[in-house]
Amino acid sequence: MKHQKIRNNRTLPFSVIAAASQGDADAMSIILNHYSGYINKLSTRSARNKAGKTYSYIDEELRSRLKLRLIMRTLTFNI
Repeated sequence: MKHQKIRNNRTLPFSVIAAASQGDADAMSIILNHYSGYINKLSTRSARNKAGKTYSYIDEELRSRLKLRLIMRTLTFNI
């Protein structure tokens, strides 16, 4: 199924969600891309280096777990 690229739209079209819940890889990719910024924000951690400076980084394990959870929830979404 072909989907239009989503531009500056805060919500995903129902057709994309429905297709993703049926296992469409392209639709799932659209959903993951749509939520990538939010997932990155949730995965951002702060740490201090030896000099005492604070820096931020993305916890890749947490990011992967959040993406997997989004995929699993999308696949179990009842329409």
